[in-house]
Amino acid sequence: MDVLSELLHRARARNAEVRQLIQRPPWSMAFAGAPSLTVVATLGGHASVRLDDDPQAALVRLSAGDIALISGTTRYTIADPPDTPPQVVIRGGRKHVIDSGTAVPQNLAPRTYGDGLPGATTLLRGAYELRGDVGERLLDMLPSLAIVPAGPRTRAVLDLLAAEVAREEPGQDAILNRLLDLVLVLALRAWWARPQAQPPSWYRALATPAVGEALRLLHEDPAQRWTVAELAARVGQSRATFAARFTSVVGEPPLTYLTGWRMALAADLLRDTEETVAAAARAVGYEDAFAFSVAFKRARGVSPSDWRRQVRSGWQVSP
Repeated sequence: MDVLSELLHRARARNAEVRQLIQRPPWSMAFAGAPSLTVVATLGGHASVRLDDDPQAALVRLSAGDIALISGTTRYTIADPPDTPPQVVIRGGRKHVIDSGTAVPQNLAPRTYGDGLPGATTLLRGAYELRGDVGERLLDMLPSLAIVPAGPRTRAVLDLLAAEVAREEPGQDAILNRLLDLVLVLALRAWWARPQAQPPSWYRALATPAVGEALRLLHEDPAQRWTVAELAARVGQSRATFAARFTSVVGEPPLTYLTGWRMALAADLLRDTEETVAAAARAVGYEDAFAFSVAFKRARGVSPSDWRRQVRSGWQVSP
């Protein structure tokens, strides 16, 4: 599995939610307590997106086929005319209809809601709940709002996703989740392909001969007792050439990168499972629990046991 695919796979706490929204103007929908990452695509008509957590953020307009990736914010509004007051607030998996200034809770409608009368705007919205340190690595790759203009590759997948979201057939959730993943990955590729893009160094490194293969090996088997010499041999380079090239492209030496990835995996194991510290250490390549604890404390500032206790009690722990 390549690095980006593995990040998405490991970061997902549960299946993503996909809905189709069909609205006639004027309309406005506010989202409170938003998930970690939201994919919004305009299939027909146009819409505006406003980040309510950031009053300095510019209002962004979406045309047919455009995709918005929204992360790092808990409140945003999607509307037709941008000055339309919200008619609906989506919070905690429920729809709250604004009636005379009062929010009246209602159950969410099926996957597709609204009508298809002339003049309606059709949106697709996919919501991801990402988890843990691996999820943070994925979110760190994006600004709060990234707009990907319409393109032939994304449009073809959006059309297929729109057709599937209106169905109710066996295996529908599996199909929708895989199609949404495809939309997300294509959107990420398009975002980072822009001339002014600043993708993370490891993403740029994926296309670099030898270095990209080494990253795949490290992510494929992080518990392996890797050495720089073994990695160099596996990718067909001398130790010195490989080490210099990897450090130049990724921004840190191979084993430093590996340690950081191991600590992210271990942190999520400690947060999400009942594995002992020793078991978590072995899972990420440390036979010696003491050596693992030293490395973890160097990276996180606290011991593995203290870190687990603090994150589970809701304390703020520095990454």
